[in-house]
Amino acid sequence: MKKKICSVRGVLAICLFFAIAFASYATYYKIKHWGFSFSPREGTEIWTVDAHISFVPTGEPIEVSLSTPRLGAEYKILSEDVVAKGYTVEKDEKNHRMIMKSGPKKNEQNIYYRIMLYDNEDVIGKIRDYNQPKVKKPVFASEQQQAMVEEIWALADSKKEGSDASKIIQLLNDEILEPEVDAFLPVKKSQRIMAEKIIELLSFKNVAARIVRGVKISEKRREAPADLMLEVYENSKWMMYNIETGVSGLPKNFVVFQRGGVSLFDVVGGRKSEIKFSVIQSAVSSFKMAGKRAKYENSKMFDYTIYNLPNLEQNTLKWLMIFPLGILLVVLLRNVVGIPTMGTFTPMLVAMSLVRTGFWSGLICYLLIIALGLLVRTLLTRLNLLLVPRISAVVIFVILIMQLLTILGYQYNFKIAASAVFFPIIITAWIIERASITWEEEGARNASKQIINTSLVAILTYFVISSTYIRHIMFAFNEWNLVILIVVMQLGTYTGYRLVELKRFAPLIKEK
Repeated sequence: MKKKICSVRGVLAICLFFAIAFASYATYYKIKHWGFSFSPREGTEIWTVDAHISFVPTGEPIEVSLSTPRLGAEYKILSEDVVAKGYTVEKDEKNHRMIMKSGPKKNEQNIYYRIMLYDNEDVIGKIRDYNQPKVKKPVFASEQQQAMVEEIWALADSKKEGSDASKIIQLLNDEILEPEVDAFLPVKKSQRIMAEKIIELLSFKNVAARIVRGVKISEKRREAPADLMLEVYENSKWMMYNIETGVSGLPKNFVVFQRGGVSLFDVVGGRKSEIKFSVIQSAVSSFKMAGKRAKYENSKMFDYTIYNLPNLEQNTLKWLMIFPLGILLVVLLRNVVGIPTMGTFTPMLVAMSLVRTGFWSGLICYLLIIALGLLVRTLLTRLNLLLVPRISAVVIFVILIMQLLTILGYQYNFKIAASAVFFPIIITAWIIERASITWEEEGARNASKQIINTSLVAILTYFVISSTYIRHIMFAFNEWNLVILIVVMQLGTYTGYRLVELKRFAPLIKEK
């Protein structure tokens, strides 16, 4: 048992286990904390919320104060900015307000506040808050008014389903109001007044509640007012309620700007002030947002990854990261299946050339160069040249063939011929030389067989490395190259029959 564990295969098996564990954790970490995905087309949604404040100056010094979203678990702030010409802008971090100041102005004023958000999550009511808020009991002007509130609560309690807040909201929004409710509510029923009346009723039962103003981020939103909701403290959690339906829960992609008694915005030195919100959605690559997420979590690990490099280096490494998978495919086809090729990694280099040229145009051009090269090599054989000068001559002929095909391709707008320049010259010449030697020593059949096998393996490798999804996965989760390394080394210890050999020796088994 000890010998098996200490053997090369045993050590490689243990290394493979740890490599898979490491690559799996790294993949999980990148998806969870850096926002990576397995799809190259899936990016991070960026929501840009614009708040437009407009007002008419009164001729006095101006001070505009706007409540801004807090950095929390609900969403992450990418950037925020204020466009206010002629104003000094400062951020009150303690109270989470943006303050703009200016001297007296004459014409109508427009101030724009922009915030970019990402990774929006509904965590309202999921995070506990054990700081019990103080509730100010309502003071009634008469006993009759208090009796009216008690009657309203009796009606609300008669409803079977829902929390106290939900029952009260539904009662106050019934199509046909009860006489007690109708007498309690004012004639003009705006959203704010309804919210204040609900808070008053809840405070009678010693239940804390507060007004919440925010924006439901949607592409359809253009110059719309802020949305108003109610937040009620229940079971050591703040729960959000729709003040029209009584439905609990935060709407999807809802950004809170202001909570409690503090106003959403104030304008000193102006009149006819109003605020409108607009929302724009965009998508950003996960790689670009990974650095932002790492910075948000104070993680220094990202600084030492390939995703922190300039785009030029990243594009180069994207191709290098796919090489190990192509190499693994070649090793499997040669050592396990038993397909002989001209050179170990010649198919890999040919496949890379096909990616650059396009499949059909590159394949036709490649076969044409090989055919012409073999013809030239046959003619050179009669001259009885030495090995090095002969190979050098073949290389030069290959260059001339590529040059001729490129010129013809340009003149006649023939894209297939123009693809010749992308093939590796030395490798192409070496294939021609190797095929010629095989032709002389083993015959035309074996030489043709090796050329066909090399082309087939190159085609299979091409379909692997040309896949956008595979390239993305191997670049995003490049830790799996370590697993491929161990697998390739493990295959190096395989000494059994290859699949082609099993077919070859099948008649012997039948005889037995």
